[in-house]
Amino acid sequence: MNKEWSELNKTMQVQIKKKDTYKMGINTLLSLRKLLMQTLVSFKEELSREDFNLIPFINAYGYHSKTIAYSIWHIFRIEDIVAHTVISEDEQIFFSGNYKERINSPIITTGNELIKQQIADFSEQLDIKELYSYIFEVCESTEKMLKRFSYDELKKKIPEERKEYLKSLNVVSGNEKAVWLIDYWCNKDIRGLIQMPFSRHWIMHTEACLRIRDKIHS
Repeated sequence: MNKEWSELNKTMQVQIKKKDTYKMGINTLLSLRKLLMQTLVSFKEELSREDFNLIPFINAYGYHSKTIAYSIWHIFRIEDIVAHTVISEDEQIFFSGNYKERINSPIITTGNELIKQQIADFSEQLDIKELYSYIFEVCESTEKMLKRFSYDELKKKIPEERKEYLKSLNVVSGNEKAVWLIDYWCNKDIRGLIQMPFSRHWIMHTEACLRIRDKIHS
Protein backbone atom coordinates (compact mmCIF):
# COMPACT_ATOMS: atom_id res chain seq x y z
CA MET A 1 0.00 0.00 0.00
CA ASN A 2 1.17 3.55 -0.75
CA LYS A 3 2.91 4.61 2.46
CA GLU A 4 1.56 8.17 2.55
CA TRP A 5 -2.02 7.03 1.95
CA SER A 6 -1.68 4.27 4.54
CA GLU A 7 -0.32 6.66 7.20
CA LEU A 8 -3.04 9.23 6.57
CA ASN A 9 -5.68 6.51 6.81
CA LYS A 10 -4.28 5.19 10.11
CA THR A 11 -4.02 8.71 11.56
CA MET A 12 -7.60 9.51 10.54
CA GLN A 13 -8.94 6.33 12.15
CA VAL A 14 -7.30 7.21 15.47
CA GLN A 15 -8.42 10.85 15.34
CA ILE A 16 -12.11 10.24 14.64
CA LYS A 17 -12.42 8.00 17.72
CA LYS A 18 -11.93 10.91 20.15
CA LYS A 19 -14.15 13.91 20.66
CA ASP A 20 -11.26 16.37 20.91
CA THR A 21 -9.60 15.18 17.68
CA TYR A 22 -12.46 14.02 15.45
CA LYS A 23 -12.54 17.33 13.49
CA MET A 24 -8.83 16.89 12.81
CA GLY A 25 -9.69 13.36 11.68
CA ILE A 26 -12.19 14.67 9.13
CA ASN A 27 -9.53 17.08 7.84
CA THR A 28 -7.02 14.22 7.60
CA LEU A 29 -9.60 12.23 5.63
CA LEU A 30 -10.16 15.16 3.26
CA SER A 31 -6.39 15.39 2.68
CA LEU A 32 -6.24 11.67 1.91
CA ARG A 33 -9.17 11.88 -0.49
CA LYS A 34 -7.59 14.85 -2.27
CA LEU A 35 -4.42 12.83 -2.94
CA LEU A 36 -6.42 9.84 -4.15
CA MET A 37 -8.56 12.03 -6.41
CA GLN A 38 -5.41 13.52 -7.94
CA THR A 39 -4.35 9.99 -8.88
CA LEU A 40 -7.75 9.18 -10.37
CA VAL A 41 -7.70 12.41 -12.38
CA SER A 42 -4.20 11.58 -13.66
CA PHE A 43 -5.67 8.60 -15.52
CA LYS A 44 -7.90 10.93 -17.50
CA GLU A 45 -4.84 12.86 -18.59
CA GLU A 46 -2.48 9.91 -19.18
CA LEU A 47 -4.62 7.15 -20.66
CA SER A 48 -6.33 6.66 -24.00
CA ARG A 49 -10.06 5.91 -24.04
CA GLU A 50 -9.31 2.28 -24.88
CA ASP A 51 -6.96 1.97 -21.88
CA PHE A 52 -9.93 2.48 -19.55
CA ASN A 53 -11.50 -0.75 -20.90
CA LEU A 54 -8.45 -3.01 -20.68
CA ILE A 55 -8.50 -5.88 -18.19
CA PRO A 56 -4.93 -7.25 -18.14
CA PHE A 57 -5.49 -9.34 -15.00
CA ILE A 58 -8.80 -10.85 -16.15
CA ASN A 59 -8.20 -14.21 -14.45
CA ALA A 60 -6.71 -12.84 -11.24
CA TYR A 61 -8.43 -12.69 -7.86
CA GLY A 62 -8.51 -9.22 -6.37
CA TYR A 63 -9.32 -5.59 -7.04
CA HIS A 64 -6.86 -5.46 -9.95
CA SER A 65 -8.92 -8.02 -11.90
CA LYS A 66 -11.14 -5.16 -13.19
CA THR A 67 -10.78 -2.22 -15.56
CA ILE A 68 -9.94 1.35 -14.60
CA ALA A 69 -13.31 2.60 -15.87
CA TYR A 70 -15.14 -0.01 -13.79
CA SER A 71 -13.06 0.74 -10.69
CA ILE A 72 -13.85 4.47 -10.85
CA TRP A 73 -17.55 3.74 -11.40
CA HIS A 74 -17.57 1.27 -8.51
CA ILE A 75 -15.86 3.57 -5.97
CA PHE A 76 -18.31 6.37 -6.58
CA ARG A 77 -21.55 4.43 -7.05
CA ILE A 78 -20.87 2.93 -3.63
CA GLU A 79 -20.04 6.33 -2.13
CA ASP A 80 -23.15 7.93 -3.64
CA ILE A 81 -25.39 5.11 -2.39
CA VAL A 82 -23.91 5.12 1.11
CA ALA A 83 -23.78 8.91 1.54
CA HIS A 84 -27.24 9.64 0.20
CA THR A 85 -29.38 6.54 0.67
CA VAL A 86 -27.82 4.81 3.69
CA ILE A 87 -26.80 7.87 5.74
CA SER A 88 -28.80 10.90 4.59
CA GLU A 89 -31.84 9.15 3.07
CA ASP A 90 -32.02 11.72 0.29
CA GLU A 91 -31.63 11.47 -3.49
CA GLN A 92 -28.44 10.06 -4.96
CA ILE A 93 -26.41 12.32 -7.25
CA PHE A 94 -26.71 9.55 -9.86
CA PHE A 95 -30.47 10.10 -10.09
CA SER A 96 -30.70 13.85 -9.43
CA GLY A 97 -28.01 14.50 -12.07
CA ASN A 98 -29.50 12.10 -14.63
CA TYR A 99 -26.17 10.32 -14.78
CA LYS A 100 -27.41 6.96 -16.06
CA GLU A 101 -28.19 8.58 -19.40
CA ARG A 102 -25.24 10.98 -19.30
CA ILE A 103 -22.69 8.24 -18.61
CA ASN A 104 -24.56 5.83 -20.93
CA SER A 105 -24.47 3.11 -18.31
CA PRO A 106 -26.44 -0.11 -18.80
CA ILE A 107 -26.68 -0.53 -15.00
CA ILE A 108 -27.52 1.57 -11.93
CA THR A 109 -25.84 -0.77 -9.44
CA THR A 110 -22.37 -0.88 -7.86
CA GLY A 111 -21.26 -3.40 -10.49
CA ASN A 112 -20.26 -6.07 -7.94
CA GLU A 113 -22.26 -8.62 -9.92
CA LEU A 114 -20.17 -8.20 -13.08
CA ILE A 115 -17.27 -10.55 -13.84
CA LYS A 116 -14.39 -10.78 -16.32
CA GLN A 117 -15.49 -9.91 -19.89
CA GLN A 118 -18.73 -8.39 -18.57
CA ILE A 119 -16.58 -5.77 -16.82
CA ALA A 120 -14.68 -4.96 -20.03
CA ASP A 121 -17.93 -4.78 -22.06
CA PHE A 122 -19.52 -2.53 -19.43
CA SER A 123 -16.48 -0.25 -19.43
CA GLU A 124 -16.61 0.22 -23.22
CA GLN A 125 -20.11 1.66 -23.00
CA LEU A 126 -19.31 4.44 -20.53
CA ASP A 127 -18.87 8.10 -21.41
CA ILE A 128 -15.63 8.77 -19.51
CA LYS A 129 -16.04 12.57 -19.53
CA GLU A 130 -19.45 12.25 -17.87
CA LEU A 131 -18.14 9.59 -15.49
CA TYR A 132 -15.59 12.12 -14.23
CA SER A 133 -18.31 14.77 -13.89
CA TYR A 134 -20.20 12.29 -11.73
CA ILE A 135 -17.27 11.44 -9.47
CA PHE A 136 -16.43 15.11 -8.88
CA GLU A 137 -20.04 15.83 -7.93
CA VAL A 138 -20.28 12.81 -5.62
CA CYS A 139 -16.98 13.63 -3.95
CA GLU A 140 -17.96 17.25 -3.31
CA SER A 141 -21.35 16.22 -1.95
CA THR A 142 -19.85 13.62 0.41
CA GLU A 143 -17.26 16.04 1.73
CA LYS A 144 -19.89 18.66 2.53
CA MET A 145 -21.71 15.97 4.51
CA LEU A 146 -18.53 14.88 6.32
CA LYS A 147 -17.81 18.45 7.44
CA ARG A 148 -21.31 18.74 8.95
CA PHE A 149 -21.05 15.72 11.23
CA SER A 150 -20.78 16.25 14.97
CA TYR A 151 -18.79 13.77 17.06
CA ASP A 152 -22.00 12.28 18.50
CA GLU A 153 -23.41 11.72 15.01
CA LEU A 154 -20.46 9.46 14.19
CA LYS A 155 -21.81 6.94 16.71
CA LYS A 156 -25.25 6.94 15.09
CA LYS A 157 -26.47 3.54 13.87
CA ILE A 158 -28.31 3.12 10.57
CA PRO A 159 -32.04 2.41 11.17
CA GLU A 160 -33.10 -1.17 10.38
CA GLU A 161 -35.80 -0.02 7.95
CA ARG A 162 -33.13 1.62 5.76
CA LYS A 163 -32.29 -1.87 4.44
CA GLU A 164 -35.72 -2.25 2.86
CA TYR A 165 -35.57 1.25 1.40
CA LEU A 166 -32.18 0.43 -0.10
CA LYS A 167 -33.49 -2.82 -1.58
CA SER A 168 -36.44 -0.97 -3.12
CA LEU A 169 -34.13 1.27 -5.17
CA ASN A 170 -32.47 -1.72 -6.91
CA VAL A 171 -29.08 -0.03 -6.74
CA VAL A 172 -27.51 -3.16 -5.23
CA SER A 173 -27.85 -6.31 -7.33
CA GLY A 174 -29.57 -9.34 -5.82
CA ASN A 175 -26.62 -11.41 -7.06
CA GLU A 176 -24.69 -13.12 -4.24
CA LYS A 177 -21.58 -11.13 -5.20
CA ALA A 178 -23.42 -7.91 -4.35
CA VAL A 179 -26.42 -8.38 -2.07
CA TRP A 180 -24.27 -8.75 1.08
CA LEU A 181 -23.41 -5.05 0.77
CA ILE A 182 -26.81 -4.03 2.16
CA ASP A 183 -26.25 -5.73 5.52
CA TYR A 184 -22.58 -4.73 5.52
CA TRP A 185 -23.37 -1.01 5.24
CA CYS A 186 -26.51 -0.92 7.35
CA ASN A 187 -24.93 -2.76 10.28
CA LYS A 188 -22.24 -0.08 10.69
CA ASP A 189 -22.38 3.24 12.47
CA ILE A 190 -21.37 6.40 10.60
CA ARG A 191 -17.78 6.17 11.87
CA GLY A 192 -17.59 2.68 10.40
CA LEU A 193 -18.86 3.97 7.06
CA ILE A 194 -16.26 6.74 7.06
CA GLN A 195 -13.59 4.06 7.49
CA MET A 196 -15.14 1.96 4.71
CA PRO A 197 -16.16 3.02 2.04
CA PHE A 198 -15.17 6.72 2.29
CA SER A 199 -11.46 6.05 2.78
CA ARG A 200 -10.04 2.51 2.65
CA HIS A 201 -12.27 1.49 -0.27
CA TRP A 202 -10.85 4.38 -2.31
CA ILE A 203 -7.28 3.33 -1.45
CA MET A 204 -7.72 -0.31 -2.42
CA HIS A 205 -9.31 0.40 -5.79
CA THR A 206 -6.99 3.31 -6.64
CA GLU A 207 -3.96 1.12 -5.96
CA ALA A 208 -5.52 -1.56 -8.15
CA CYS A 209 -5.94 1.04 -10.92
CA LEU A 210 -2.25 1.93 -10.66
CA ARG A 211 -1.37 -1.74 -11.01
CA ILE A 212 -3.60 -2.03 -14.09
CA ARG A 213 -2.10 1.16 -15.59
CA ASP A 214 1.45 -0.06 -15.02
CA LYS A 215 0.65 -3.41 -16.67
CA ILE A 216 -0.96 -1.71 -19.69
CA HIS A 217 2.07 0.53 -20.17
CA SER A 218 4.77 -2.05 -19.36
